[in-house]
Amino acid sequence: MSIVSNSIINADAEARYLSPGELDQIKSFVSGGQRRLRVAQVLSESRERIVKQAGGQLFQKRPDLISPGGNAYGEEMTATCLRDMDYYLRLVTYGVIAGDVTPIEEVGIIGAREMYRSLGTPLEAMAEAVREMKAASTSLLTGADAEEAGFYFDYVVGALS
Repeated sequence: MSIVSNSIINADAEARYLSPGELDQIKSFVSGGQRRLRVAQVLSESRERIVKQAGGQLFQKRPDLISPGGNAYGEEMTATCLRDMDYYLRLVTYGVIAGDVTPIEEVGIIGAREMYRSLGTPLEAMAEAVREMKAASTSLLTGADAEEAGFYFDYVVGALS
């Protein structure tokens, strides 16, 4: 939930106006909106490049994944792995736009973690995939933009660990 929605819900529950502190937080959120949208746009427009580059790095570091018996062995399973990486990149863009991790949680990070466990997919490999996407993504961004995106990638890595 965004800072705006959360502030309004809290104030309304207490039948009061927004406090000066809450208004300052909303002002900061709104002023950062252009940056968040810019970051999300770069990530969205570069998603194929990011996933392809990160997937290549992941499979170089973890050849066991694409070896016989590995979770990404064969074209179909490799494509499934890359699809999952794209899913996490999309979750990161949701968090960036909202300026909050709630969309990442609500859309399905926790459920995905449990699904991977039940399928025997190594969570550390998925976390490594997200770290590789972070590296590929932040190389396309600079300064505060890279920091903004990095925070949400790190959140996903932590949630998968």
